[in-house]
Amino acid sequence: MDTALINIICLILLIIGILGTFLPILPGLLLSICGLLIYKFGTDSDLPMIYIWAFGILTLVSLVLSYVIPAKTTKKYGGTRWGSIGSVVGTIVGMFLPIPLGFLIGMFAGVFIGELLHDSKDMNKALKSTKGALVGFIYGTGFSFVVGVAMFLVVVLDMLNVI
Repeated sequence: MDTALINIICLILLIIGILGTFLPILPGLLLSICGLLIYKFGTDSDLPMIYIWAFGILTLVSLVLSYVIPAKTTKKYGGTRWGSIGSVVGTIVGMFLPIPLGFLIGMFAGVFIGELLHDSKDMNKALKSTKGALVGFIYGTGFSFVVGVAMFLVVVLDMLNVI
């Protein structure tokens, strides 16, 4: 296959991967890492393997953090263990809902319902915990976005022989 075509495919995967860090329909960093791997092993690139390992680890960290950060920030905003568990359960259940942003709606609903199950009289606390989940989602998404942009920049700079 032509190197120029492989480069275009890699760039497209990297761009779609970046979009996927905040659009839940797309697999995000998984597409970006695929673009990086295709670039490294599908062309005659001299890109050092340290980039592959570093971005592979950062992608795994991002996948874990996307579940852990909302649960932790829920606690920081006054949530209980019930809200944190609800966050994880709601996210997982929401991924299977046939609605746009199902995982996000599921996460927020899970926190809210979990907190109400813990203390049905304190709706304000449940709302504050849900706000914490939102903040956590923004942190996790921001981290993934930065990793995706960094992958894109590394590939582009390597294509331009800057690295």
